[in-house]
Amino acid sequence: MNTIKNGLLVGLKTSWTLSKIIFPITLILVILQYTPVFPWIIDLVSPIMGLFGLRGDAAIPLVLGNVLSVYAAIAGILSLELTVKEVFILAVMLSFSHNMFIETAVALKVGVKLWVVLLVRFGLAAISAIVINLVWSGGSDIAQYGIAPIAVEIPSGWMEIVLLGLQKASFGVLQLAMVVIPLMVGVQYLKDKKYLQKFSQKLAPFMKLLGIAPNASMTLVSGLVVGLAFGAGIMIQALQDDGVSKKDVTLVFIFLVACHAIIEDTLIFIPLGIPILPLFLLRLSTACVLTIIVAAVWKRAENQKRKEVLTS
Repeated sequence: MNTIKNGLLVGLKTSWTLSKIIFPITLILVILQYTPVFPWIIDLVSPIMGLFGLRGDAAIPLVLGNVLSVYAAIAGILSLELTVKEVFILAVMLSFSHNMFIETAVALKVGVKLWVVLLVRFGLAAISAIVINLVWSGGSDIAQYGIAPIAVEIPSGWMEIVLLGLQKASFGVLQLAMVVIPLMVGVQYLKDKKYLQKFSQKLAPFMKLLGIAPNASMTLVSGLVVGLAFGAGIMIQALQDDGVSKKDVTLVFIFLVACHAIIEDTLIFIPLGIPILPLFLLRLSTACVLTIIVAAVWKRAENQKRKEVLTS
């Protein structure tokens, strides 16, 4: 009984903390969607689309995905006639970089530095697109979408726009609570039954390979399954209860940038008619390689600093 009570309290506290981020950002972004700001951003980004092997109007789903969500980006893709290669490039870019405002705010909340968030997410998106464009010579056929675009009724007037924003923001918070609260109850159960310790021991070889401490294993797995925003609840709790260092949280975040919500964020691209196995393998391999490199550089810098302190 104490397990459920403690899990519920932690879940409610975490949901409240994250809702203060998600609600206002969602409300503001929904309102901005119906202002001249969106067209201005798209016009700004369009000229550089050629670098990524994309036509100018591909900026629409790219902006929608980064400002709103992957689902908004997919709606944007469905409204365009794109090649398989272009859709695949967009899918890869959006896998690394989407929902930037909310997920960046959440990352900052758990102590990850802003420059790390922006550099890793935008960097991976840009580099992967450029490499795919240069390496892949195929995919010139027009993509055959398995689903039709959903007609969305455009609100008329500021009152309807604000009400729509409040509705989406409230739904976002409710959705968050429905995931985070049961998740935190489950984590509390695993802790009380000592399963979490055993689980960490099982993952120890993989965590060691990545250069991350074993006590961050639950944080990594939760992000893999439910994503950055929802997984942040466990990240916040891990910082408080499990003694996870900011270094390990940062390394976990770097891994999850490339590979969070790996099942959902891969499967949602199936209706767009692109090969999803390469997308899955690309995300997973990028996450492993990048995390290992950053961990090795970080460790070397720490050792160098330690030597300087000893010799001074």
